[in-house]
Amino acid sequence: MNNIKEFMRVTFLGTGTSHGVPMIACNCKVCTSNNPKNKRTRTSVLVSKDGYNILIDATPELRLQCIKNHITRLDAVLITHSHADHIFGLDDLRRFNMVQRMDIPIYGTSETLDTIRKVFSYVFNNEPDPGGYKPRFSLNTINSNLKIGNLSIEPIEAIHGNGEVTGYRFEKFAYVTDVSEIPEKSLEKLKGLDVLVLGALRYIPHVKHFSIDQALHVVKQLKPRKAYFTHMCHDIEHEEDSRKLPAGVEFAFDGLVVELG
Repeated sequence: MNNIKEFMRVTFLGTGTSHGVPMIACNCKVCTSNNPKNKRTRTSVLVSKDGYNILIDATPELRLQCIKNHITRLDAVLITHSHADHIFGLDDLRRFNMVQRMDIPIYGTSETLDTIRKVFSYVFNNEPDPGGYKPRFSLNTINSNLKIGNLSIEPIEAIHGNGEVTGYRFEKFAYVTDVSEIPEKSLEKLKGLDVLVLGALRYIPHVKHFSIDQALHVVKQLKPRKAYFTHMCHDIEHEEDSRKLPAGVEFAFDGLVVELG
């Protein structure tokens, strides 16, 4: 009998804001830093367990993120919301179509899926595709818990400025990015976590994103064993600003891998 415990593995593919870091035409100390932890592609994670790989968001750098992190299979994609930095990599799924010989299921709210249909209208125009230039994916509305492989996934409703964003809880791990407010009923769903990932843009308040202080306040409320901040802009210098964080809270960085028992 195999008694080896299967860990959940979370790989941070990208941890940057919509501009990425370094930003175009910026000569600040973070954008010109040689520290690889200050180089942030657009925000995404891969959740892996029992041979299943679930991607959260498809960034414009998805191809490069997959190559860098040796990702050769995707079983599903969960979308938090339909902003460009979270969906513009969906065309890269066509390589996984070829390798896996299957459509890739995508999950999101009905509003998010409607935007995907518009942005990627060429995928759904029913024109023949003899050259394989179209990605093949199925769109699935997520409005309740779902299960992929042995992973139970719970959607978490949150606010992103004047819009909505969907976070996701996998057992004792939760991921909530691009968030400016978490309703009380959603906070209840985020209790009892081993690892919480929160979007935390910068120190200065922003209308659509948690500041560092706001994210720290949520961490203090929820008391996860460990918290990681993601979706950071070039205001955050990894080494200097890490020293300002309390114990149990860290800035994530591209390529970071976290395992949960």
